[in-house]
Amino acid sequence: MAETRTPDEALVRQLVERAMAAAETRTATGSTAVTSAPPSPVPAPASGGASNAVAIGADHGGVGLKAVLAKHLQERGYGVTDCGTTTADAVDYPDFAHVVARLVASGACATGIVIDGAGIGSAMAANKVPGVRAANAHDVSMARNAREHNYANVLTLGARMIGEGLALEVVDTFLATPWGAERHGKRVQKISAIEDRYSTDAQR
Repeated sequence: MAETRTPDEALVRQLVERAMAAAETRTATGSTAVTSAPPSPVPAPASGGASNAVAIGADHGGVGLKAVLAKHLQERGYGVTDCGTTTADAVDYPDFAHVVARLVASGACATGIVIDGAGIGSAMAANKVPGVRAANAHDVSMARNAREHNYANVLTLGARMIGEGLALEVVDTFLATPWGAERHGKRVQKISAIEDRYSTDAQR
């Protein structure tokens, strides 16, 4: 019988709390570097919190590409919150997508990036967090459209679907593209209205 693994709420809570604390530290110091919380059995995130802060996370399938992207973002002046994982040991992508989504939804980070094997599962997980609009993009046109037309605030990538060079272009395009005209905003409001409707129903 196959093993069933569910998202670890304790892990998510621990990572989010550490990221929030590190975000406050970086905001106070004005640092844009990728920093890390003290070592622990669970990979801890770094800092975040400014308007150019990016939360980035990955499972074991995306950890290599995450390191490349985090370094690239740091060199371009972004504040980077590394939400883990940091090794090739098997982990569950919903946990790390959840952490990144929470940081974006809370306002601790302006945008988020999550990498797994295909990028699809992380998009599904991140989009369960109210206020998050995660888009899976594997080319520059998709990244631009996600921002301009859909006001995406989280980008997901598939490390098995995209090379490093193209991934860098996709990330740069995503972060550089502003939200589009009012006509797009009205449609995005309808997405939010659907989210609000079912969130309200769930509370009854």
